[in-house]
Amino acid sequence: MKVLLLQDVKGQGKKGDIVNVSDGYANNFLLKKGLATVATADTLNSVAIHKQAVAKQKEAERQQALEDAKKLKGQEVHLSAAKGANGKMFGSITNKEIAEQLCKMGFAVDKKQVVLKAPIKTAGRYPVNVKMYAEVAVSVTVVVD
Repeated sequence: MKVLLLQDVKGQGKKGDIVNVSDGYANNFLLKKGLATVATADTLNSVAIHKQAVAKQKEAERQQALEDAKKLKGQEVHLSAAKGANGKMFGSITNKEIAEQLCKMGFAVDKKQVVLKAPIKTAGRYPVNVKMYAEVAVSVTVVVD
């Protein structure tokens, strides 16, 4: 029996998948617990339309990320922090501060998108990657004064 999964089911598939299962498993477990519905022609059609809409939305997000990456490429992010006599800072610059500064510059960047191996603890220039989308990343220079 073909069923449309309404939730992730371990060993069968993810939400929105259409899977073939035995009649007993479908009737006694999946349908009874509300984990799936019977896959009719209407549900198959609506799933196909939904998948197309999701794919179109993801492509639009990817294109927007590419445009933002072009604008962000080569930008310098200037940050300052209190430091001692030898140039060592009191505290450190983290991906949160870099993301906040990028937001002030007009780029919608979350701290999770800023790839920083370790917090910056001394003054200088540092290359930092910003992951705009799954396969779209751009490098910016962080200047710590």
